[in-house]
Amino acid sequence: MQGDDGHFTLRLAHDERDLAAAQRLRYAVFVEELGAAGAMVDHAARLEHDAFDAICDHLLLIDTRRDAAALDDVVGVYRLLPCARLAPGQRFYSESEFDISVLRRSDRKLLELGRSCVHPNYRGGSAMLLLWNALADYVLDHGIEIMFGTASFHGTDQAVLAQSLAYLYHHHLAPESLRVCAVGDAARRMDATPKALLDRRAAMLATPALIKAYLRLGGFVGDGAYVDHAFNTTDVCLVMDTAQMSARHRRFYERKHGGRG
Repeated sequence: MQGDDGHFTLRLAHDERDLAAAQRLRYAVFVEELGAAGAMVDHAARLEHDAFDAICDHLLLIDTRRDAAALDDVVGVYRLLPCARLAPGQRFYSESEFDISVLRRSDRKLLELGRSCVHPNYRGGSAMLLLWNALADYVLDHGIEIMFGTASFHGTDQAVLAQSLAYLYHHHLAPESLRVCAVGDAARRMDATPKALLDRRAAMLATPALIKAYLRLGGFVGDGAYVDHAFNTTDVCLVMDTAQMSARHRRFYERKHGGRG
């Protein structure tokens, strides 16, 4: 899977160099920018990695003008874990925070999305759209029926996030057939603010762009948030039926580009 847009190339990681470049970007965003930590963060090499990297596909957005030898060319990344990659009894990354048994029981082809990030200099432009287009191709190529994965709010103060979490719960809660649930001591309710007291504008302003993009494309949130102190985030689990995503993604793409062409 490859694609080009000016100086950009989109493809899956081919080798250890590609993976290291993805992990270098993840370190810059998650560790240096957002304050994440963890046992597998390599500060000396400036790499953010974990045990799941070896079994995942890594979708890369590459700026060919940047220095590949210095691991500086990857400016956007998505980590993709199709259910077929899991060994019997092996869990998805998200299952450390969320009960996804409702998805597993569906017998549909699942794809877990994770570690999505874009270099600060490329935010607000076409980078995320390019990654979404490549993700849509991957979904089609692999016959994926349900996508899911954690998406994060920066910070762990539930009072600060109360409006946004409650808005997601009251307006974008997944139907029961897709409703994953936060589990464990770090699980928190999302509906602390009653629907009648919501400030939609304030809630959406405080919601990360990635989460809003999922919602525009037909995504839902599971029930409950998870406070991840290691990553200094509050996580929600987003779930999307790709049949809905396909139609909405096409309309979203056409709006961004002024129609078909």
